[in-house]
Amino acid sequence: VQLQASGGGLVQAGGSLRLSCAASRNIFGFRAMSWYRQAPGKERELVAGISAGRDTNYADSVKGRFTISRDRAKNTLNLQMDSLKPEDTAVYYCRADSGWVSWGRGTQVTVSS
Repeated sequence: VQLQASGGGLVQAGGSLRLSCAASRNIFGFRAMSWYRQAPGKERELVAGISAGRDTNYADSVKGRFTISRDRAKNTLNLQMDSLKPEDTAVYYCRADSGWVSWGRGTQVTVSS
């Protein structure tokens, strides 16, 4: 599965961004999809995930601010990020579990204070 993330950019603290991840196969056939992020000098961490059954989970640090969703018409995984903080600055990656794990190229999110 090929994944392509987009939507990153530079935003001021308190602002919003919406990330999208396009896939080369029907994402509704996947077991799960998720967003990870990696800040400089830190390990990659799970941000949010969604299962085939539409169950979602979030890192404590983003609960109430980020929303993960899937768009059937566009076949994309999305991450709506609101109330962004400087500590959200990282490269964001989408991940798909379709029976094996695939990663997309990251998209940079920079939040200025």
